[in-house]
Amino acid sequence: MSTPSDTGSRRPGLSVRLKLTLSYAGVIVVTGVLLLAVVWVFLLRYVPDGVWMEWPQRPGSPSAPFVPNRSDLERAFVPRAAAMMGFLVVFGLVGGWILAGRMLAPLTRITEATRTAADGSLSHRIELEGPGDEFRELADGFDDMLAKLEAQVAEQQRFAANASHELRTPLAITQTLLDVAGKDPNRDVEELVDRLRLINARAIDLTEALLVLSRADQRSFVREPVDLSLVAEEAVETLLPLAEQRGVRIETSGDQASVTGSPALLLQVATNLIHNAIVHNLPEAGSVSVTVVATEKSVVLAVANTGEELPRELVATLTEPFQRGTQRIHGDQAGVGLGLAIVKSITRAHDGNLAVLARPGGGLRVSVELPRTR
Repeated sequence: MSTPSDTGSRRPGLSVRLKLTLSYAGVIVVTGVLLLAVVWVFLLRYVPDGVWMEWPQRPGSPSAPFVPNRSDLERAFVPRAAAMMGFLVVFGLVGGWILAGRMLAPLTRITEATRTAADGSLSHRIELEGPGDEFRELADGFDDMLAKLEAQVAEQQRFAANASHELRTPLAITQTLLDVAGKDPNRDVEELVDRLRLINARAIDLTEALLVLSRADQRSFVREPVDLSLVAEEAVETLLPLAEQRGVRIETSGDQASVTGSPALLLQVATNLIHNAIVHNLPEAGSVSVTVVATEKSVVLAVANTGEELPRELVATLTEPFQRGTQRIHGDQAGVGLGLAIVKSITRAHDGNLAVLARPGGGLRVSVELPRTR
């Protein structure tokens, strides 16, 4: 694998334009030589050399006509053939240089766009005109790649800013509590320890969530067949005590269907969806519906819950990091606001689709559609 230093130490070679020019000129010269060879093989070789016809010399008879032999034809043909070959060489070089330049013009634009992107400007686009040839496909593919990179970089920058802010919050609270405790020797130590333990637990949860999110974004996991209905059942069994504690009823139904992916990450998806549905629900009278529906090409895991009515504008932001139900989360709130963001990232890493819809009468319906394993 080459490194930047290896690339910079390479000896300079011929440009592609010069190589194409020499190739065009070479083809033209070889074609000319073959044509001359055809003339020699099928014409001149059959013309004898020297005098090949005697003309009778009689008084009053006309003079003998001039009949060229092979030497005469060669003296007349070779200089003109050599001149034509010289013309073909010049024509091939000049014409090949112009033709190669026109053919490689799109590649020059693509190279310039690559260097612009390497300098950090991902907003630049090639937007190559013309018919749908290989260069057009390459340019369109490069534009699509730049668009996706720009969107991912913007999302990562926004996420990094939010994450740094959220991680700074528990640290700042911890520092404040320690400063206050240092100034007040009579402060209740047990209360201080409990608050520090709670803040530390939230920081640990946030760090683990960030690691899961990073792992999903990088797609650094082993894929294997996973029965999504069994994953949903496992998540329901794990969270059933929490639902009973909050008085929320869970209903499950599903088809057995396999998808290809990471069992741990898909379990994280089901757990996050069901946990959110339980926590953000009606007190003492809520319900959660967990269904797995298999179609010919996909498997859909849908989690619906009762709850407050949510406007569309708010629903559209729920998959953003550090967003929750009714407003952006704060340092003193439970949870880290990454539940649906993690679900979105894992779903995208498994080539699936995530849909979040507000239910009529209140609550949400979140569905994850993944390609079915045949």
